[in-house]
Amino acid sequence: MATHRREGVEKAGEIRLKDTTGRWMILTTVLGSSMAMLDSTVVNVALPRIGRDLDTDLAALQWTVNAYMITLAGLILLGGALGDRFGRRRVFVIGVIWFAVASLACGLAPNDIVLIAARALQGVGGALLTPGSLALIQSGFHPDDRAKAVGLWSGLGGVGAAIGPFVGGWLVDGPGWRWVFFLNVPLALVCVPVALRHVPESRDTSVPEGVRAGADGRRRFDVLGAVLGALALALVTYALIEAPNDGASPVVIGAAVAGVVLGVVFVRVERRRTDPMLPLSIFSSRLFTSVNLVTFCVYAALGGFMFLAAIQLQVVAGYSALGAGTALLPTTLLMLLFSAKSGELGQRIGPRIPLTVGPLIAAAGMLLMLRVGPGASYLTDVLPAVALLGVGLVTMVAPLTATVLASVDAGKAGLASGINNAAARAAGLVAVAALPLLARMTPEAYRSAPEFEAAFRRAMPMCAGLLVAGAALAWWQVRRPADDPALKRSEPRTSCAVGAPGLEPEPDR
Repeated sequence: MATHRREGVEKAGEIRLKDTTGRWMILTTVLGSSMAMLDSTVVNVALPRIGRDLDTDLAALQWTVNAYMITLAGLILLGGALGDRFGRRRVFVIGVIWFAVASLACGLAPNDIVLIAARALQGVGGALLTPGSLALIQSGFHPDDRAKAVGLWSGLGGVGAAIGPFVGGWLVDGPGWRWVFFLNVPLALVCVPVALRHVPESRDTSVPEGVRAGADGRRRFDVLGAVLGALALALVTYALIEAPNDGASPVVIGAAVAGVVLGVVFVRVERRRTDPMLPLSIFSSRLFTSVNLVTFCVYAALGGFMFLAAIQLQVVAGYSALGAGTALLPTTLLMLLFSAKSGELGQRIGPRIPLTVGPLIAAAGMLLMLRVGPGASYLTDVLPAVALLGVGLVTMVAPLTATVLASVDAGKAGLASGINNAAARAAGLVAVAALPLLARMTPEAYRSAPEFEAAFRRAMPMCAGLLVAGAALAWWQVRRPADDPALKRSEPRTSCAVGAPGLEPEPDR
């Protein structure tokens, strides 16, 4: 199907960064991706207020975070394939509209059930718009400007992620927690018209990953694989979250067993598909598998930390929502300012040392959070911990992404990046579900400062242990030499994503 050129809009692949259309494209893709990126950082700060206003228990707060992550992690690979097939701009715009409508439903939610359902719908929108924003830049800009455009998109998106906790805290303490979600609506009202007016449509003429061609030549999507993966995550998450309330009840045990069974079925289905959503052959690279295991350890620790620390600062240390959001700001600011330099260092010395030292530094930062209790001083108790955590993340995140890309053929860079992103999000949601259970948090723990503090002190060493495990795995398995040309395949990008590694563009076709 031909893509017609509208007056005033360049064809895909011809846009220059200095042109008006190029600037509009950067604006709309940054706004779109920032909606999903902000959402992953601002909601944690609002959790105590949400729990109090809706009179919910800890399990409902866990679901508020994880309902979004389940659908996002389960569908993000399929979302990229849909854009390639039906048009990247079309799917991106649908994703933005979907996300905004779901955000409105979150803000209007009268109870926790509606909020959790709306958060799951938000994740669907995020899975459509997140890969689409980068794909539009990769396909739309002239090859000479493409790297600069991606760098600008990444840097501006990083600013949005960095200020997320501050904005979330300000909204919670000001107009209220519902505005954390309402904020997405005006962003969408700007993003959608700009995309429709200034962004050219593009699609992939080849058969992308996640799509298979039938005997009739028509493309068919691996919807079964996406549904099985999301359901497996959802059932295991349900069992972990509900276990403190229901114990080893038949429902909890049944959900856990069903989740594991569906996970096994998912693997069998993906192995037999001609062109699956998740080609298991990519894991034949030991380096790729190892780096994804390191990613899982790191982002499980980070996801659990961000969930618990925001509550600890407010419930135990007595900070306001704005104070808690501001307290966590140094971590993302350090990543924003220095991640590119870290990427350059990783290219010079190889990834093994950064991927070993970085998690150990971050683990030390998490252990320092044990000093944060009632009446904690920001300068002497909180700042050293979050700064050390930021230094650790700066050291490892850019080399981690570069190593993921270096571990596979150049033609599979986009797929490898998407799998790594999904693995990180899955790690975060499992940690948010499992840590309260392992730390013996009761359903009402977040309402009691002494009880939550005791559980927090049990949870932080677990998070640090995950990081130490990631460091040990990196030292043992990651042996890519510094002079390997594959490590120089992608320029270091500015990144401060604490929810998942940044996505990387597909190679030029």
